[in-house]
Order: sequence, then structure tokens, then C-alpha cells
Amino acid sequence: MSAQLPPCVIDCGTGYTKIGYAGNTEPQFIMPSCIAIRESAGVGDQAQRRLVRGVEDLDFYIGDEAIDKPNYATKWPIRHGMVEDWDLMEKFMEQIIFKYLRAEPEDHSFLMTEPPLNTPENREYLAEIMFETFNIPGLYIAVQAVLALAASWTSRQVGERTLTGIVIDSGDGVTHAIPVAEGYVIGSCIKHIPIAGRDITFFIQQLLRDREVGIPPEQSLETAKAVKERYCYICPDIVKEFTKYDSDPAKWIKQYHGINSVSKNPFHIDVGYERFLGPEIFFHPEFANPDFMQPISDVVDEVIQNCPIDVRRPLYKNIVLSGGSTMFRDFGRRMQRDLKRVVDARLKISEQLSGGRIKPKPMEVQVVTHHMQRYAVWFGGSMLASTPEFLQVCHSKKDYDEIGPSICRHNPVFGVMS
Repeated sequence: MSAQLPPCVIDCGTGYTKIGYAGNTEPQFIMPSCIAIRESAGVGDQAQRRLVRGVEDLDFYIGDEAIDKPNYATKWPIRHGMVEDWDLMEKFMEQIIFKYLRAEPEDHSFLMTEPPLNTPENREYLAEIMFETFNIPGLYIAVQAVLALAASWTSRQVGERTLTGIVIDSGDGVTHAIPVAEGYVIGSCIKHIPIAGRDITFFIQQLLRDREVGIPPEQSLETAKAVKERYCYICPDIVKEFTKYDSDPAKWIKQYHGINSVSKNPFHIDVGYERFLGPEIFFHPEFANPDFMQPISDVVDEVIQNCPIDVRRPLYKNIVLSGGSTMFRDFGRRMQRDLKRVVDARLKISEQLSGGRIKPKPMEVQVVTHHMQRYAVWFGGSMLASTPEFLQVCHSKKDYDEIGPSICRHNPVFGVMS
């Protein structure tokens, strides 16, 4: 029966979890990766508490329902992409499968995603939950970066389907630069950048707070988030951008209208320099984080330079963006320009060092932007799980019962696809 029903694709991130069925282009549900559980009373008769306990185990909320629940503690089981609390994760999965996907887990194979450098133990915990609690017929655990590379195929000709490239994955909590060669992640060269969507929101919140007086304090974070999502973009030159705003403010300064949640009075604020200064912290991180000074283009260059020499050219040629924080207008263009400058400067130096005798072959730098960027990982999973060979590479319940959770320590890369 499992062959007929489409596999379920679940991509759990630090901030949001994306779920849906394979074969679709967008996830059916996108929800905050949080869970609200009732704070159990610490006093009272033991026997009475044990009776209540059974009910309490079923009494929890996930996603949007879990936020701002009085008498409940809201917890986030995933930090920096890694699951930290497996008991909560099991409850989270239970509601995802039964309440949201409305699936009978015994009838569907599952494709789950994992962050780069996930530990083998974490894979085993996941396999244990999925096979033993939910009794699923098949499980495949895919690395997020490989799925993001597959998602970028939508933007190119069929002949160019490659699983070699470097993925810039920037979500809510963390940004990673992940080199992938032939579908295998080069783990020793991964770098993480401590700047992501949340940091941009905090930075914009700070800028607005310093200048605008009308924002209700309890709404300052959501106002900053709305400003970021609606008005922000990446500029080619920050000095010229300031000049543009100063010479023609009416054209560039936008107005944000909000309503005070307490008094219900409308308020409005001017959105000026924040529009380009917010996302600029990717390229000038020192604006927001005094401990980290390296622009994102330099980090990407360093990652590629650390990789084996024979994959460097293909990596420069296929820099794939993934995740919501790469959605700013012109992000890819600016990244490509800055990276090209770094690479060309290096080639020039090597030519000078050889006294002009050796002319290095120019390096092609290409940043791939595509319309599936925001949910690239989920969409890549949906594409791969809907191919005929998916069921062959899945770990089956039969293998799990025979060998145990250690089967998930290795997940075959789709050989046919590369």
C-alpha cells in the first residue's frame, strides 16, 4: 500500500517547520517549531497527580497555537538546526502527522531533513521515533544542503543537473556555507556565519527604536520584522544609497502603518535607511556584531579555498542560495559581484608573483537564484521523494527490525540523479 500513497516530506528548522506531501511545489503547512506543554503542578496527592498525568501527556499545542498560551510553557526543541529535546520532538511529530498532515503513518514513507554535521546518534534517535512510535514503512534522512542543490535545478537546463556546488543556507537562526561534491557534503570545510534573519530583525528594531518614538514597546519586534519583510533590499553601494535617500527622500522613504494592540490607536513610522542597512549586515557584520567582522562573500571564498583543489572551479560556478533570509532583492547579484572581486584580485596577485609569465585562466563565479529559494530544502525533498528510485533508497521497517537504528548512520545519495 505504501507504494501508492505519496511520501511525507518534513523539514524541521530552528524557527519554522515545513511539512507536506511529495510532488507538491510548496509545503502545505509552515509553522513555528515550538511546542506548548502544561506546567505540571508540583504539590498535591501523588495518586491524584498520576491520574492527571495521563491526560497531561495529550494536552499540548504546536506551531502557531503554541505561542502565547497562558498556563503553558512554550519550548523550542530545535537549536541551531539540531534537535535538543527528543521527548518534545516526539510529541511535535505526533501532531504534525495526525493533526496537520492527517496521515496514517503506516501508509507513507517519510523524507526527513537534517542539518550539516548532524551526529549519527541524532539520526538513530530519529529512526527510533519514526519506526517504533509511528511504525512507518520507510525513512530517508537527507542533508538539507543536498536538497537545496536539487531545488536549484528548476532554474537551469535539464543537462546541467549537478550535485556539486556550495549552498548558502540562511534561515531564522543561523547561516551556513556548505560545500557539496557529487552529493556528499565536505564536512571539514563547512563554515557557519552568526548572522541570520533574527539578527537582521533585532538590528532593524534597534535602528527604529533609536529614531522613531511612536512604536508601542511590546510591538517593536513584530514591527521590525514586518519592515524587514516588506521594505528591505540589498544595495550595491552603501554611500551612494545614503546620498539617494538624502537627495530625494519622498521617493525612497516608505511609511509603515500599524495599530497599537492595547489602545487600538493607529500609528505610523517612516522607514528610511533601515531598508538597506538591515540586510547590509551580511556584508558588513561589524554594524551589528562586534565579535564577527567577516563579510559573507569572504566566508564563501574561504570555504571554497579550503576544499580540495579539483572541486574549487565547479564550486565557484554553482553557488546556490537557500532559505528565507536570502530572499532580499539583489542578494545574489551583490554576492556574485563581491566574490568575483575577491577571486579576480587573487588571480592578479598570482600573475604578478610569476612576473607576468603565467596568465591564470579566469574563474567563473556564478550565484544561482531561483524561484524556489525560500522553501528550497523542502522543495528539493519533495522532488526527490516523488522520483521512482526514492523507495529503493529508503531504509525499510524490515531492515530496521533486523539490524536496528544503526542503518540510518549512512544514507545513500541518489546515484541516478547525479
